[in-house]
Amino acid sequence: MPPILETDLLKTFIAITQTGSFSKAAKQVHKSQGAISMQMKRLEEIVGRPVFQKKGRQNVLTPDGDRLLDYAHRITKLHDEAVATFRQPELTGLVSLGTPDDYADKLLPEILARFTRSHPNVQIDVVCQSSQALAQAIDQNHLDLSIVTTSASLLTQTVIRHEELVWVTSYKHSAHSKDVIPLALSHTGCSWRQMAIDSIESTNKQYRIAYASGNANAIYAAVMAGIAIAAVPRLVVKPGMRILTEQDGFPPPGSFDIGLLRSTNAKGCAIDALNRHIIESFGNVTVQIGAQMPSQMEAAE
Repeated sequence: MPPILETDLLKTFIAITQTGSFSKAAKQVHKSQGAISMQMKRLEEIVGRPVFQKKGRQNVLTPDGDRLLDYAHRITKLHDEAVATFRQPELTGLVSLGTPDDYADKLLPEILARFTRSHPNVQIDVVCQSSQALAQAIDQNHLDLSIVTTSASLLTQTVIRHEELVWVTSYKHSAHSKDVIPLALSHTGCSWRQMAIDSIESTNKQYRIAYASGNANAIYAAVMAGIAIAAVPRLVVKPGMRILTEQDGFPPPGSFDIGLLRSTNAKGCAIDALNRHIIESFGNVTVQIGAQMPSQMEAAE
């Protein structure tokens, strides 16, 4: 029988990587430093490989430890969901949630699927609009919760993630190497549009707006088709896209915050639960860059 990866060991392992030291992790998981060391020794015995290595006075992850960390997050999340499903009171109700479509396609399916597994009797109605429109809907109590992109004109007290914009082009095309760079941008008023323009102008490159749309998927399609390049959040980069860097002549356009808004009338256990779930989920999102070289079959299409 293969050895069992106990969730207690994995949670201690995660705590060490989050705090940066055994002593700080010991306080977080309410164990002695000696017990922490013994747990990590046991963990290394189970996986059969070292997960930490000494670098000066610090313990840093080995390549195998880095691989294990991803599994540790997934295993402990699933464990906690299973416990919550059977230990928490059964929630019911309707929650209306707003989000820009930039996040709806890449992040919401997994986030909402996990919530639904724990709370199958809660109905969630999702509305996709611009952040400004969603903020107005929250003010008018037309939505319970809304994920928004913050800007100078749209601030939020609850920041759930700090994110950066990156320039992307298609692996199959070379729009980024043209004498006049074609850009795919959101409509006027979007903070990302202005960040992209400011960034490209800082390079002294010639450019033109080749494609404009308020729909994120339309922007992504324009990039994939080789019509233009675009500035998009790093966490939504798709397979087949290549991130352009300063070595390519494209400095990062900047960074921004993702916030969560809640209506003053939004009350109830179901809304509280989804509010907490979104905050935790965005904080734990692991950016798995989709900008990988397409397969030979894809490249031949």
